[in-house]
Parts: sequence; structure tokens; C-alpha cells
Amino acid sequence: MRALIQRATRGAVRVENQVVGEIARGLVVFVGVTHTDDVAAAQFLAQKVANLRIFEDDASKFNLSALDVNAELLVISQFTLYADARRGRRPDFIAAARPEIAAPLVETFARNLEATGLRVARGQFQAKMRVEIWNDGPVTIMLDTDDLRKRNTP
Repeated sequence: MRALIQRATRGAVRVENQVVGEIARGLVVFVGVTHTDDVAAAQFLAQKVANLRIFEDDASKFNLSALDVNAELLVISQFTLYADARRGRRPDFIAAARPEIAAPLVETFARNLEATGLRVARGQFQAKMRVEIWNDGPVTIMLDTDDLRKRNTP
């Protein structure tokens, strides 16, 4: 799984001009799923996002996590995180999981974030969404469970 995380002072997602998810200070998290992802990947990624220290403390150092600042999270499914643009001019999305695989894993990811006590809003799966992000910093971080697991194995 991949997550593109943007620290935000606020965020919202609209479908057909209706707000379907909205947050105040927190994180907007775009989530992509590939074919080999499973529930364990969703759980692992949720814990990483919740505990990632990307909020500033009183000394302006990145020492606080979403849990520490009681951040709100806006989770949006984003199959394009698995775009492959190495050949030609049109990216392919072969590495992105099919909707019937991706949708439940994105939901598992969001529910695992909620289990930490954080408020989680969501986009709408397979909808044309308008996303508003008031990026704070700006701070944007990319996480990939395959890369994270490689670093955490002896």
C-alpha cells in the first residue's frame, strides 16, 4: 500500500458539489492499493500514519504525531499512486488493485486509524472527487509498505 500524506490546516472532499468528508487541522491521506496488499498491510500503514511525527512541537521540531495533537484525518482512495509512467507519455495503472480488492483495504486502513481514537473522514470510493487541501508547511510525505517493511527487517 502507498500513502501520500499532506499535513493540512483543513481539507474537504466533494462529490457532485456535496461535501462527503471534511477535516480541520490534521492530515489528508491519499491511499493506493496494489495486488499483493492485504489486511496486515492496511493495519501496518495505519499505525505508521497515526504515529508519524510530522507535527511541530514548541521548538518547531517534528516531534509530534497525529495522536499527540489529536489530528483529524481525511482518507481518500487514490489508485493513481500506482501509476507507471516509465514508458511513453500515458501512465498505466496495471499495478493498482481492482476496486473489489482496494475498497475493503482502504476501509480497513480508515477503521484502524479510527481505532486509535482519531476522527477520520473519508472520500467516496470510485467517485469523481474535488479535493480541497490547505497544505500546512507544506509538508507532504510518501509512504510505501513494501519499502517500510524492507527497512524493518534484519
